[in-house]
Amino acid sequence: MPKKLGAKLAHIDYFMIPLSTFAYLAGDRLEKVAAQHGATITYKPFDLMKVFEETGTPVHAKRHPFRQAYRLQELHRISKRNGLPINVKPAYWPANPVPSSCAIIAAQNAGGGDLGGLVQALLRACFAEEKDIASDSVIEECLEANGFSAGLAHSGMLSGVETYGANTEEAMKRGVFGSPFYIVDDEMFWGQDRLEYLSEYLAERN
Repeated sequence: MPKKLGAKLAHIDYFMIPLSTFAYLAGDRLEKVAAQHGATITYKPFDLMKVFEETGTPVHAKRHPFRQAYRLQELHRISKRNGLPINVKPAYWPANPVPSSCAIIAAQNAGGGDLGGLVQALLRACFAEEKDIASDSVIEECLEANGFSAGLAHSGMLSGVETYGANTEEAMKRGVFGSPFYIVDDEMFWGQDRLEYLSEYLAERN
């Protein structure tokens, strides 16, 4: 479909954490949606726990048992539907999200590899492969498998931490309250089950 006259190239700000079950269950659908509509993506790992604190949102373990039980059922249903195996209680969850978040930020700055593939590899390592994504060796493996230098796991830490903090502040200013969270223009889409809505918006926008 041709773009509307004068329409700007669509850009998706993707706020996520590499420990998000629902970000994992999105698979590569965000990247496919972006490619379909000629949109670009900026990956913005952020501190969801800080956002939870600021917004008064309890962490999963402190939510009502009814909600916890429903969430587990949903994870199994979505996993089956999307063809993505999942361990709903992974051995290394929650891990420290900062090292893998900084690796994503460093890889994005460096370019030259498959950034979407890196994000998916880290999520898959946590939720399907029983790996500790706070581990240097796991992060290095994911970087190399997606065309990035393993050294980014270390060289990008300082600037990555700064960007991670800035992403968190931006998330709170823009109304982000969960992961995965997608923003295009002023339109917000929360959750992997809203990717179809995002695609529809991009189609109308074009």
